[in-house]
Amino acid sequence: MEFFGIDLVSLIKTVGYVGIFFIVFAETGLFLGFFLPGDSLLFIAGLLAKQGFFSLSVLVFGLFVSAVLGNLFGYEFGRRIGPKLFSREDSLIFKKAHALKAQSFYDKHGPKTILLARFMPIVRTFAPIVAGVANMRYPVFFLYNLIGALVWVIGLVLLGYFLGSVMDVDKYLLPIILVIVFLSFLPAITAYIREKRL
Repeated sequence: MEFFGIDLVSLIKTVGYVGIFFIVFAETGLFLGFFLPGDSLLFIAGLLAKQGFFSLSVLVFGLFVSAVLGNLFGYEFGRRIGPKLFSREDSLIFKKAHALKAQSFYDKHGPKTILLARFMPIVRTFAPIVAGVANMRYPVFFLYNLIGALVWVIGLVLLGYFLGSVMDVDKYLLPIILVIVFLSFLPAITAYIREKRL
């Protein structure tokens, strides 16, 4: 099945455990990982586990660890570059006021942001980095990183696994993936519309 020109099923089968663990790590913590297909990858991996291609327990554990470590890497990266950003003069790209707003935002809404960002493509890549830049309290970040990774990984992998046992998912794989992608972007769309109304 091709999705945006990529046969995700073949890709996941080809890269195996190590490849999908790295993709999830990169998408949740590396600055350039924002384009990777996290949600659909988890769903299809769960479907392939039902078909016997992966061990469900190994898959869930490895993806959970990868998601947690990805966010920790992103946070640490942001924490290290944060002081340099705050000490810079304003430029066309960087405005110190924006960094201060981010810090204030994470002071108030950090836990909810880290948790919900797991379910929003692109946002989940940058949320831990911005949390590090904003110097979000590490114990709070770590706790919500764990909770978010657990819910995200288990939710999407088990959705693929259980749908694979109750229906012929191969026939409906593309519509299911499109629904998952739409639902992933829905919070951002809703927030944008709400902001425009204010």
